Amino acid sequence: MTTMPRGTKDILPSEVGAWRYVEGVLRDLCRCFGFKEIRTPVFEHTELFQRGIGDTTDVVEKEMYTFIDRGKRSITLRPENTASAVRAFIEHKMYAEPDPAKLFYIGPMFRYDRPQAGRQRQFHQFGVELLGAAGPNADAEIILLAVQILRKLGLKDLQLKINTVGCPECRPAYRQRLQDYYRPHLEELCEDCRSRFDRNPMRILDCKNEKCHALAAGAPKLAECLDDDCKEHFAKVQELLKASGVDFVIDPTLVRGLDYYTRTAFEIQYTPLGAQSAVLGGGRYDGLVEEVGGPATPGIGFAMGMERVILALESQNLLPAADDAIDVFAVAPKAEAAALAFTTVEKLREAGICAAYDYQQRSMKAQMKAANRLNAKYVLIFGEDELTRNCVTLRDMQAADKDNNQREIPLAEITTILKTEVQNNE
Repeated sequence: MTTMPRGTKDILPSEVGAWRYVEGVLRDLCRCFGFKEIRTPVFEHTELFQRGIGDTTDVVEKEMYTFIDRGKRSITLRPENTASAVRAFIEHKMYAEPDPAKLFYIGPMFRYDRPQAGRQRQFHQFGVELLGAAGPNADAEIILLAVQILRKLGLKDLQLKINTVGCPECRPAYRQRLQDYYRPHLEELCEDCRSRFDRNPMRILDCKNEKCHALAAGAPKLAECLDDDCKEHFAKVQELLKASGVDFVIDPTLVRGLDYYTRTAFEIQYTPLGAQSAVLGGGRYDGLVEEVGGPATPGIGFAMGMERVILALESQNLLPAADDAIDVFAVAPKAEAAALAFTTVEKLREAGICAAYDYQQRSMKAQMKAANRLNAKYVLIFGEDELTRNCVTLRDMQAADKDNNQREIPLAEITTILKTEVQNNE
């Protein structure tokens, strides 16, 4: 009862600053690109993920947190947010708007997986979805947003991988070629890939099993089966990325882990993270809206693992120092002044000044230590002598010589003076 469930993690007050910093960068860049925030429920009807993600994926087969609620309905904690965003897009008839829907989200997701560095059973994702734009320029813009986010955060040693997974017209021929290639090697495949052989052989290419991975190197390439439209689309995406100065490599084995992808797929890896090196990935999903019950609508997006990005930022010392200093700490050496210190702190807070005081009415020395622990910029001392003159002592804790950098100020002017002092030192 007093320990976290396996695969979950408390984000403590000392860590929250890093999350807020990253979230701030994400929100600023989304605003620049014209994306607006959407917040969807953390659980949905199970069928949404079965239909949207695909029942041959590891997510649906092995990783979903699914339960029957009191109404005998099958409910699943969201393992990803694209399907939920698409459901909201359909349910609220956002497709009727004249412009494409540009959405972003930040929130917790849930997958029953083996916990390791950067991967938890409750984890957090940032993602964007662009619904209603079919052209390669939409693909390039989404990839550029992903690249700009990681650049803005200062990350280095990144590698962008792209591929095309074709379309429903291309894939039947490729599926047949894959099965012809893998059929003589069925006994060498892992159990999961043997089950994928008939249902979705492209998923074998994404397997991390050592033998399966080695076999994938010699598998037929989808590029050999692409129709002219898919070839042209992928070529244009590459052209736009090159024109924007974005380096990339084409990885023919990159198919991503979800069934809804079509045409462009991409992933950005931070190699020092090791086995869990992918910090961001996504692609085009032109059939997903229709599959979930909406009108035929093209879509593309990506998701970024917040935990993995923060790990990467920590490893490169790119997180800003925590700024948890308070503006003012009120010190009341005598119990008689405690009530006045209390009401003064409340007035300062109403004026937008971060203020605190000692709850326990300890000695002046202990209260000053508390002010130092809280990194207080100023201390207000409600001394007995000063109060007889309707004054308090204002000490500047940022000064090199704190003891000699203090002055008396009138009680009636505390808020006015401190507002000026705090503003001048921001």
